[in-house]
Amino acid sequence: MKKTKKMIRNLILFILLIILTFWLILKDQDVTQIFNILGTVKQEFILIAIMCMCIFLICDAINIGRGLKALGEKSSFSKNIKYALIGFFFSSITPAATGGQPMQIYYMHKNKITVANATLTFLMNLTCVQIVTISMALFSLIFNFQYMNRAMAWFFIIGITLNSSALVLLLISIISKRMSKALIDVTLKILKFFRVKNIEEKEEKFKKELNRYYEGAKYIKANRKLMLKTLLTTYLQYIFYYSISYFVYCSFGLSQHNIFQMITTQSVLYATVSGIPSPGAVGVSEGGFLALYSAIYPDNVLSSAMLLCRGVNFYLFVIISSVVVCVNIIRDKKEEKTEDSIQNVIEENKK
Repeated sequence: MKKTKKMIRNLILFILLIILTFWLILKDQDVTQIFNILGTVKQEFILIAIMCMCIFLICDAINIGRGLKALGEKSSFSKNIKYALIGFFFSSITPAATGGQPMQIYYMHKNKITVANATLTFLMNLTCVQIVTISMALFSLIFNFQYMNRAMAWFFIIGITLNSSALVLLLISIISKRMSKALIDVTLKILKFFRVKNIEEKEEKFKKELNRYYEGAKYIKANRKLMLKTLLTTYLQYIFYYSISYFVYCSFGLSQHNIFQMITTQSVLYATVSGIPSPGAVGVSEGGFLALYSAIYPDNVLSSAMLLCRGVNFYLFVIISSVVVCVNIIRDKKEEKTEDSIQNVIEENKK
């Protein structure tokens, strides 16, 4: 119940932030005109954009499954999709996406996957995400520097600095046993913050798995092909993610800019806002879109394009992933009641 209440509080804060963001952005706009424009877009391009987002999550699931398999863990593709959606949801509603991976590790542990191997899998995946984010953004900046105003330039520098710092820490975590221990300690503190049930009883067990984690890290360092495959999948994953902006652009019947220009613009935007400690980068993503894409979209459709693009690559899948989380919470409660009932029967028989 405490975990659920904490999640609800975060969700309420997240929703309030969304309301505030869209009020600030749309208060001087003709909202009726915006929705009229949205009603005229070509739906086939929106469906392609949604498919790109689905591929983004599928690639995430593939990377999760590949890492777990390499470390000797068993996990089905459907479970890996579930982990990807759980991570997406908790990353969206917590500042700087701090809640995503700890909750993924928690649900993996409930499915008999060791914390050490789950942690190492996500460290490897997150390392690849940081490499892809930084490299694509720096490359893309060459083609999009003219679109950036002074404020966006400063935000980009901050975003790249934060992402680069995270990448350095991740690389140290993979090669340093001491840093690995610190990372597991941080994960435990975050789980305690979410008031996960019986986390104190599990803490000693988690720490005992540190040696297994370090052995797994040595395995990855000795098998560089695994890291390379994950890195290539992550590049493909983010190319599809950044392509969403192009298909949204096409849905308005626009064709002046090509897919390469849209992918590079979106990669600059993502690197700029991804390091900002706002739940789901709400506010900064919308504002950044309006600033960066103002030279690409006509003024009369810019706000509509922002709503549609964020709707596809964020809000729609927050809703979908929230359903997955709610189903798992309900299932967990049923399992706990069943376990309590069995325990009561055992105790009565002992008497």
